[in-house]
Amino acid sequence: MAKKQKDRGPDLMSKYVWLIDTIYRAKRISYNELNERWKNDTDFSSGEDLPKRTLKRWLDTIEVLFGINIENEGRGDYRYHIDDDENLAKKGLRSWLYGTFSVSNALVSSKSIRDRILLEYVPTGQEYLQTIIDAMKENREIHITYYNPWKDEEFDLILQPLCVRLFRQRWYVIALNHYPWLSEDGPRIYSLERIRALQVRDETFNMPNDWSAEEYFEGCYGVIRDHDYDKELVKLKVTAGQANYIRGLRLHESQKEIERNDIFSIFTMFIRPTFDFIQELFWQGEDVEVLEPQWLREEMAAKIERMFNRYKKD
Repeated sequence: MAKKQKDRGPDLMSKYVWLIDTIYRAKRISYNELNERWKNDTDFSSGEDLPKRTLKRWLDTIEVLFGINIENEGRGDYRYHIDDDENLAKKGLRSWLYGTFSVSNALVSSKSIRDRILLEYVPTGQEYLQTIIDAMKENREIHITYYNPWKDEEFDLILQPLCVRLFRQRWYVIALNHYPWLSEDGPRIYSLERIRALQVRDETFNMPNDWSAEEYFEGCYGVIRDHDYDKELVKLKVTAGQANYIRGLRLHESQKEIERNDIFSIFTMFIRPTFDFIQELFWQGEDVEVLEPQWLREEMAAKIERMFNRYKKD
């Protein structure tokens, strides 16, 4: 009975992630090697073997929970591997769940050095995430009190939540207003950290049949979906050192490197050049130059000139 209790809840979820992570990093691994690594990681195994029957049960559950198929070829030494492991690098809920649990596992198994692990601060607002998700499941409206930092005031809204999105450690809800005349321009984006109060209403709404979260954000850099910006080809000239950074951490999923030498690289991307993307370009500093489109190059130059004029007064 005690053993059965050990095989439940968050502790079991951590074991699933340990198994995915171990096989993913090994590419291919035999049962004996997998079992040896399991026994050596005493934070999870307590030094005990991983029975093949238990392993089979875990692999079946992992496919259901994460959509990750771990193949067992049934012959040869290195029989266990993740089928189409490139999917783990793609965006989506399942890959995000895997990544989140993987980091959590690493922290849980590192308690002895926790004072040497520094984490990024995550703003408030996450306490509303589960409530909003629950409302989305039943297509229920939500009543929120929302803070506008530009006007420094709070106001009430009745919203129909369509989806939630995580961007740079902040959660956002994309929603239509309860009143149709306030939704003529489509959904709007609300930051969870600015919500001061939230209540789920009894009233339900019909999810628009032709609306897709993925299509809504197609071509967007972050959470800004400005109708004044169409997708267009952006070409950037990046210094060789910074190119290594952009090559490893892509600015956008459409990013391509079309030229490379010892001094600079040329990257292109098909994107909506909205405010948040322009802010990202400024964050890159003098190592990135906009080549195309011409209007974006001119806008960057104008902003830089205004910044220079502000600083040169001193």
